Amino acid sequence: MCLFLYDDDPEPEERTPAGPLYVPARPGGAHLVVQLFRTPLGTRTAVGFTSPDRLTAALGADQPWIRLSEAALRAMAEPLGVRLLTVDPALTAPPVAAATAIAVGAPVPQAPETTARTA
Repeated sequence: MCLFLYDDDPEPEERTPAGPLYVPARPGGAHLVVQLFRTPLGTRTAVGFTSPDRLTAALGADQPWIRLSEAALRAMAEPLGVRLLTVDPALTAPPVAAATAIAVGAPVPQAPETTARTA
């Protein structure tokens, strides 16, 4: 770690603009609506990607998106109480598999029984 700060070194707390972002969206009537996510700890966050390839790698090829500046995305998310912006998240959960329906009154599947061996 460098002990000296130079004029061209940004402070760690400084927010540097991410530039134009590819923002995940979802259909909302006649328009697309910015999609908000949650961090692993449950905090709501706006998400943006620096390239369409990164968005596709994380969320799949069928994910709709819109292009927004970082400032515009923050301005849209802040009235909803979302102050965190995550750029290029690498870890995402896989899509949830469809649940299997069980008929009412049907026997519930049980795990196979194991027998204990006595010595």
